[in-house]
Parts: sequence; structure tokens; C-alpha cells
Amino acid sequence: MRMLHTSDWHLGRSFHRIGLLRAQRDFIDHLVAAVDEHRVDVVLVAGDIYDRAVPPLAAVELFDEALHRLADAGVPTVMISGNHDSPRRLGVGAGLIERAGIHLRTDPAACGTPVLLADAHGDVAFYGLPYLEPALVRERLGAPRGGHTAVLEAAMERVRADLAARPAGTRSVVLAHAFVTGGTPSDSERDITVGGVASVPAEVFDGVDYTALGHLHGCQTLGERVRYSGSPLAYSFSESDHRKTMWLIDLDAAGTVTAERIDCPVPRPLARLRGRLDDLLKDPALDRHEPAWVEATLTDPDRPDEPMARLAARFPHVVSLVLEPDRAPEDPLASYAQRLRGRDDREITEDFVAHVRGGRGPDASEREVLTAALDAVRLAETAGEGAR
Repeated sequence: MRMLHTSDWHLGRSFHRIGLLRAQRDFIDHLVAAVDEHRVDVVLVAGDIYDRAVPPLAAVELFDEALHRLADAGVPTVMISGNHDSPRRLGVGAGLIERAGIHLRTDPAACGTPVLLADAHGDVAFYGLPYLEPALVRERLGAPRGGHTAVLEAAMERVRADLAARPAGTRSVVLAHAFVTGGTPSDSERDITVGGVASVPAEVFDGVDYTALGHLHGCQTLGERVRYSGSPLAYSFSESDHRKTMWLIDLDAAGTVTAERIDCPVPRPLARLRGRLDDLLKDPALDRHEPAWVEATLTDPDRPDEPMARLAARFPHVVSLVLEPDRAPEDPLASYAQRLRGRDDREITEDFVAHVRGGRGPDASEREVLTAALDAVRLAETAGEGAR
């Protein structure tokens, strides 16, 4: 069985206010061409089809076009909803769409019911695990406790129970949208931390032949049987060193996996430049970045005059300007953003408590209160977006 694994399309997303719909359309063209060129048997899309719960009409139209083209190619497609998608909206008409070979899996309760596809060696069972928000699905899945690990373990128990009841030799594939331990995040993924913990161990997916992951935007191999495809386009400058690809996965009769990366089209390269303004404007080594989308971090001790306009004269596609003056860490004028870099919301909150109490940080019970408050805010934001 030959599978094309992709995820995190984020249809409708922009890059620093630059619309990416044309680039996303080019990716869909590339995807459909790859299906034909590589004789793909099934396409896997591991969540975050849209960038937000209520996507713009142009994004919905592009998704509709993608579905029609995949259906016309006669190649089955299995898709799950991600944390950016609205499961109920995305899942509308799923039963009807399934007749065209497009299998949308957005209901957590159905995670133990596979899509069965066959090749010359027998059946392959595809289990779709949509993004599982612990507070919303814990009771439905019968998880003994909260948190991402617990709800994914409960979902995988259903998968294994169904698989155990199938004929010997049935191969299995799981699609999941989660932050798995060992993966490297970027700045463009939405935080899914719950209870101070965002990641789940890869061992949760033991027992299946291949796990097609979505959520993290970098293509990554966590094990021969557990992989992220990453997003097809860069959505932040933290992805400037990413090679954007899809996974071409072959699953043989014994369930052995072989994998190959297929490059995605790049609308424009990304460049992160750092230094004093005059140096960035004069350095001949930076000539190669002139066609790129540029993020410039200026380290001049004092803010230069009209820095964006001067940069644009050399780098016409500069879209982001960051000011980080060279100062000693103890300098009271040091950037607040510099002091917070690399720290999550929980760490920042706990540091604030320690600051206002003269160095005494929160105890265990206070940490629980802070964590519950942060989780409540995140859930409220998610619910608010879904209502818009």
C-alpha cells in the first residue's frame, strides 16, 4: 500500500499579512500531480486543513476544489480534523462525501472504526484520531484522567480492540493530531498545553504499522513508524530552515515501512538577518537573500531612522522588523521580550508570582490553580473562535 502523508494545510492563512492562497493552490496542484506520478493508493491528511474554525470563503472553495480533484483521480483520501479546525463544520456531509472516496474523520467517538482499504496483500485499516481536546472528550472516551496522554491512550485502546478482532495479517495505520514527545515545534503552531503538559509519548501509538502525525510544522521522524509530515508551506520565520515535504510511505505485506520525502513548491524563500542596519545594507554576502521574505533583527544601540524603508530598498520583500539593541543583560533597558524568550505561559506566570513576592514562587497547590486558570483561558479562546 503506497500512502502520501501530508498535514497542516492551514488553508486561508497569511504570512505577515501576505495572502498565501495562490501558494496553497500551487500546493494542491503539486499534491494531485504527485498522486498520479507516484501511483499513490491513498492520501492521508493529518489535520489542520483550515487555519481557523470559520475559514474565509476562498479557503472553503479551495478545499472543495481539492476534494473534487482527489475524487476525480480515483484515489481514496483519509482526513482528520486538527486543533485549528471546527470538527462539526468540517464534518458536515462526511457521510455523503465518503461515497466519493473522501473519508473525513472528525468525531472522537468513532476513532475505533476504521476505513478499510485493500491491496494485493489484504486489508489495511486506517484509524482517524481527530484532535482530542482533553476537557471536551475525556468522558466520551472513558479516559481515567485528564490530559493529552490519557485521552490518546483511551482512543488507542479502541483502535487496538478493533484491530484485535480483525483477521490476522490486517495492517494498520493511525492518523493523529498531537504534540508527540521528541518533536520539535515552531512559532506557528497554536499552543495545546493542558495542565502544564503538551506532549505525549510516542509509545502511545505502539501496535500499529504506521502513525501519520499532524500539528508540528517541521517534517520529522520520531521512529520508523511514527512521523510528522509537517506543513507544506512555511507559516513563520521560525521555519526558515525547514525543508517542506510530504512523506511517500510504502507499507509491504508484512507491515514494514519504507519512506521517501517529496519536496513541496516554495513560493519564496525565507531569510532571518541580524546585525546593525548599515552592515545589513552593505554586506555583499547577503545578496542571495534579496529575493526572499526577510525578517531583520536590528542590533543598533539606538533606533535608526526609517529602518523599514531603508531595508526595503535592498530587500524589497522585508516583512518583519525586530529591534534588539546590543545591551548587557543587567541593563534596565534590556528588552522585556528578550527576558521572556523561550518561556511558556506557565513559566512566565510562576516567575511573576515569584517577582511580586520577593522571590518566593508558587507552591504545589498554587501551581494547580495557575495551571487551571491558564487552561480555562485557552479553552475559552478555542470556544470563542468556534462560535465566530
